[in-house]
Amino acid sequence: MYKILDVKQLSKEIKSMKVSAPEIARKAKPGQFIVLRIDETGERIPLTINDFDPKTGSITIIFQEVGKTTGKLGMLKKGDSLIDVAGPLGHPGRVEKIGTVVCIGGGVGAAVIYPEARALKETGNEVLSIIGARSRDMIILEDKMRKISDELFITTDDGSYGRKGVVTDPLKEILTKRKIDLVIAIGPIIMMKFVCLMTKQFNVPTVVNLNPIMVDGTGMCGSCRVTVGNEVKFACVDGPEFDGHLVDFDELTNRNARFLEEEKESCTCKKDS
Repeated sequence: MYKILDVKQLSKEIKSMKVSAPEIARKAKPGQFIVLRIDETGERIPLTINDFDPKTGSITIIFQEVGKTTGKLGMLKKGDSLIDVAGPLGHPGRVEKIGTVVCIGGGVGAAVIYPEARALKETGNEVLSIIGARSRDMIILEDKMRKISDELFITTDDGSYGRKGVVTDPLKEILTKRKIDLVIAIGPIIMMKFVCLMTKQFNVPTVVNLNPIMVDGTGMCGSCRVTVGNEVKFACVDGPEFDGHLVDFDELTNRNARFLEEEKESCTCKKDS
C-alpha cells in the first residue's frame, strides 16, 4: 500500500498529492510518469511525477478532477493509501545543455513541465516559461515556475490574470524576436498542436509530452499507440515525449475521444457515492 502523506488544493478542480513510494522516488527523473490504481476494482490511470524526493521516499502528483477515477482520487485524504503505484515509467525528458529553451505548460500541463524546466535551468540553460489556463483560478505553480525561469509569461483565456489570450501569443513574439534552441510544450492536445504548427514556421525543434489513453503502461495492451512520423509508437514505452512536428495530432484527438460517453456515464457513480 502506498500511503498518502499530504494533499493540497491548488485550485477548485486541481489537487497536489504526496505519496510514499521510496523505490520510485530513488529512480524517478523529470518527464517520467506513474500508473496508479486506487483500489482493487479501480482502473489504472497514468499521472506524471511532478516532484520526487529520494531522501523522504516520496513522490508528488498533480491531477485535475475530470473523470470518475480522478474524482475518487480527489476524495482521498492524508493517511489514506493507494493499492498500486507502478513506476517510474517512460523515458526521461531531455535534460542537457541546449541553450535557450521555451517551456510551455497549459492547464495541468504546468505540473508536468515544472520538473523539466527546473532541471534544464539547473543544467545551465536559459529558460523562458509560458503557463496558460482558462482563468486565474486554474493557474497553478506560478511561484515555482517563476523561481526557476529567466522570464515567465502567463496567459488566461478570459483575461482574468496575466495576458488575455493563449500560450501561442507570447510564443510568437518570443520566436520573432529571439533565437530559440528548443520548445517543450505540455498540455491539452489542441494546444500542443498549435504550438507545433507555429514553431514549425520558425524551424524550431519542438518536443511534446503525449497523454493518450493508457492501460498497462508497459506497451503490451497497445491502447496508447500514436502515430509519429508515419510510424506507430506506444507513448508508455517509446515516449511519453516525441518530436512534435511528427505527431499526428488529429488521430490522437480522435482516439482520446473514444470513451467520452462511457466516462460521462461512469461519473454518475461518483455523484451517487
